[in-house]
Amino acid sequence: MAALSELGSEAVKVGSKLSLRLPDLMTRHQTDLSRWPIFSILPEDLLNSIKKVCVFGSSGNEAIFVTASDDVYAFGSNCSSCLGLGDTHSSFEPRKIEILCKKGITDIAFGSGPHVLAVTADGDVYSWGHNGYCQLGNGSSNQGIQPMSVSQYMSGRHVLKIYAWGQNNCGQVGTGTTANQPTPRKITAVIGARNVISVSCGQTSSVALLDNGEVYGWGYNGNGQLGLGNNVNQPNPCRVHALQGIIVSQIVCGYAHTLALSDEGVLYSWGANSYGQLGTGNKANLISPCKVCTSDERFIEIAATHYSHVSAAMTQTGKVMMWGQCRGQSITSPLMTRFTSTDDVFATFSAPPVTWRTYCIDQVKGTRVAESIAQSFDDQDTSDLRFLIESQEIYVHKAILKIRCEHFRSMFQSFWNEDEKDCIEISQYPFTVYKAFLQYLYTDTVDLKPEEAIGLLDLANAYCEVQLKHKCEQIICQGISVDNVAMLYAAAIKFEAKGLEEFCFRFALNHLTAVTQTEAFSKLDGCVTKEFIRKAAMSGAFKY
Repeated sequence: MAALSELGSEAVKVGSKLSLRLPDLMTRHQTDLSRWPIFSILPEDLLNSIKKVCVFGSSGNEAIFVTASDDVYAFGSNCSSCLGLGDTHSSFEPRKIEILCKKGITDIAFGSGPHVLAVTADGDVYSWGHNGYCQLGNGSSNQGIQPMSVSQYMSGRHVLKIYAWGQNNCGQVGTGTTANQPTPRKITAVIGARNVISVSCGQTSSVALLDNGEVYGWGYNGNGQLGLGNNVNQPNPCRVHALQGIIVSQIVCGYAHTLALSDEGVLYSWGANSYGQLGTGNKANLISPCKVCTSDERFIEIAATHYSHVSAAMTQTGKVMMWGQCRGQSITSPLMTRFTSTDDVFATFSAPPVTWRTYCIDQVKGTRVAESIAQSFDDQDTSDLRFLIESQEIYVHKAILKIRCEHFRSMFQSFWNEDEKDCIEISQYPFTVYKAFLQYLYTDTVDLKPEEAIGLLDLANAYCEVQLKHKCEQIICQGISVDNVAMLYAAAIKFEAKGLEEFCFRFALNHLTAVTQTEAFSKLDGCVTKEFIRKAAMSGAFKY
């Protein structure tokens, strides 16, 4: 992942995944890209081929995107040659960045320099754009008009550790000095060889998250954005001790504020608050983390960008909230929206309308066929088959079931009795679970509570529906607690849900003492318990 500060310092970490990261589906959405105004001018065929997007610029008027065929395009105003096209020409006609095509670009990030970084699947880093503060990391201060590899200045290593470079007037590079750093330099002070899984940068500050849930900050601290209980700048990483005992799973930085999300879904904020971006109900700055309370719902995702004073978050039920400077208005407490992703908040209410992360797309909404199929679910007038579960009926269409599911394709063969029936009775699964499964075949979405998704995971495993299993894992992860994690861990093993199994294991490891005292843990099968203890020992849980 690449995170950039406004004035040029860079902090890059690519490699190991977040130990308590929700399944990757959480970072992918279906949306209408025209929420970002710049995309409203693209032809439909090109729009439909887009898989990854990065929107940046002082007016949100520059964009880089990656297509399904792994081609990389750029278009817009081209300030400081940030489009990476080898010239200074602005254009609304997308052009290929040839040097990045077929390189497997996994992440794109931007700074207010303005400048851009891109990371490939192989761990190579490219930079281009403004370079007055050495923010490109190529050993010079000359502007870069096209992408240039930074990896050569790291002895050709793939990016797996933290490196930093660029302007360092406030110690934001984290090297212990305030001298600008023209090439990547590994950060070793305080953090040492410990594994950092995420880095985020504000205007002139940086925050890192370790794999054990600890948070460290360095750089400018005039607004308390480092969360250290003071306003003193820090040239070396300093631990945020106020979060002691809290396992943080995600961190993000705004222009001068920071948000942190715990593995139990609790949101914390600190730093500048002139526009209410901390969500605390007032505009007072905070020099230490403060819990953001909205309701009994847990949060599963937080969002911010150094380009604005906007904050956003998503709850476990998919509700998206926003606060801060939204289209010129100051919102001091989280406000419920009708958006389906945090990305939409920044496309619509942030000024400028930029992306807060590399935005990954599954499919562009709006096809009439998809809408019509979704609306035909449980429609008695058009159906040719009904399921009877717990004395309740669900009306479906054989053709759609056969197209969407191999299980039904096999069931409705001419030599099986089911092909002749107009009603099939189901006794193995509850009504809510089977209805959710059938509705998924029509809509590609699942609307179940975490505790109900266990049954659907069982069904998805039995019917060999891999994508549905991933969706169930995502939902179940949102409901994990100390009391139920042992039970969910056993269920994940039973249903061969590897992602959920690993998530449960990491959660249990982070709360080991409390988990081992729960009733659910005492009821674990002996073999499961032994394997858990073995894995926990290998992860260092019992070292002194």
